[in-house]
Amino acid sequence: MDTNGPIKPPETPSPTELILQQKKDALQGLPQVGGDGGDGILAQLSSNPFFTAGFGLAGLGAAATFAQRGFKRSADLIRRRMLVDVEINIKDDSYPWFLQWMTVYQQSQLNGRAPSVAAAAAAAAAASSEKIGWMERLLRKFTPGMRQLSIQTQKVEHANGAIQTQFTLIPGPGKHILRYKNAFVFVNRVRESSSRDMQSGRPWETVTLTTLYSHRHIFEEMFSEAHAVAAKSHEGKTRIYNSWGAEWSQFGHPRRKRPLTSVILDEGVKERIVEDVRDFLDSGKWYYDRGIPYRRGYLLHGPPGSGKSSFIQALAGELDYDIAILNLSERGLTDDRLNHLLTIIPNRTLVLLEDVDAAFSNRRTQTEEDGYRGANVTFSGLLNALDGVASAEERIIFLTTNHADRLDEALVRPGRVDMTVRLGEASRYQVAALWDRFYSEFDANGVYKDRFLDRLAGLGLIEDRDGHKADVAKTVSTAALQGLFLYNKGDMERAIKSADSLAQSIYH
Repeated sequence: MDTNGPIKPPETPSPTELILQQKKDALQGLPQVGGDGGDGILAQLSSNPFFTAGFGLAGLGAAATFAQRGFKRSADLIRRRMLVDVEINIKDDSYPWFLQWMTVYQQSQLNGRAPSVAAAAAAAAAASSEKIGWMERLLRKFTPGMRQLSIQTQKVEHANGAIQTQFTLIPGPGKHILRYKNAFVFVNRVRESSSRDMQSGRPWETVTLTTLYSHRHIFEEMFSEAHAVAAKSHEGKTRIYNSWGAEWSQFGHPRRKRPLTSVILDEGVKERIVEDVRDFLDSGKWYYDRGIPYRRGYLLHGPPGSGKSSFIQALAGELDYDIAILNLSERGLTDDRLNHLLTIIPNRTLVLLEDVDAAFSNRRTQTEEDGYRGANVTFSGLLNALDGVASAEERIIFLTTNHADRLDEALVRPGRVDMTVRLGEASRYQVAALWDRFYSEFDANGVYKDRFLDRLAGLGLIEDRDGHKADVAKTVSTAALQGLFLYNKGDMERAIKSADSLAQSIYH
């Protein structure tokens, strides 16, 4: 007999409890997610080698993509914060300056000369007496030399027709490293093969300079030095520009300045023109205050060989100006192109328009011997280019012609041509000055000079001592006289005897 009491019958579950128990039994029969058993979904997937391999690769790819994006953004952020870029394109004036300066600078740096090209002369003496420090020697070892170079070829045509070819090495397209004042500059010159300059037709080029942001001040110093080097290379020289398409292009190397004293004009003519040009250059404010266009025009006319072009070249040297030459009879020169060229004249440049009388014959309807039939400058186009609404200011233009009688009064009026000067045949004054240039050291007393002058006067080529000339139709140019003196340099007697042959060549 049980002492704990009677045995109670099991309790009958309620209908709700029965339903809950059935659902629980059904769920226990399904595969479990997780749990200690190996029959869950995650356990089955993890035991599948194909799934784990694919999931791992996908995870690695995603991680690599996120890492790459993060690295790129970090690099861009660091670049923006720590680096600075300067870009120069081929259209900028500083482009050739920098390429030339970079070659000269790096060569001087690696050869142990002064680190600054502009200060090379001042530092030469100090560099020879002081030893190079260990830091400079270390930096030189880490300064790479340029390995990609280009050759810049220029052909210079001399007065005697000889052509001299000159070569210059400049940094070629590619990547270079330059050290400037202990700052390393990354230089990248890029030449676009598919893109060209529309005006010149040359491939489009850019040079990008990169350095630390903290060294950004060196760019201004670098370009100032490059400009100083370019100016020094042109010091004492006159640059000649001619038209190339729709822009001005330097013609050959700069020429040595011609002294103004080397051009012999009639008495007082040269001084009068120089004085007028100088007065114009000093009167800019006067023109602007009165609303007058600040430009000046000069017409030099006379027979060939009278010194028109020579005087303009000497005047440019005297004023430290360059010369832009444009021949109005040039094939294909149109009114629009002329107007455009006269609005983009380089700074401190005299404009020389040669054969200005060519614009007075409208050749639009003429066909040349070789079949060319094209547009040329018209008279109205020339007038508009000189003083039209779109014409440029701060400009000095010299017009030359051998046929002044062909010019229209509309061209030679003030505002277009402000001074007209005729450079004619050689006078007695000019011949005497030319003789002194060639024979002053041999003829100190002027005895041979008087003989030569009297001989020319007797032949009717120049006026006599009283200022009278026997025959005004008989003339001689200063160019012909200079040729005679050049042929007989150092021999005054032969020069005097050559006067007869000079007269015969003129008469015939």
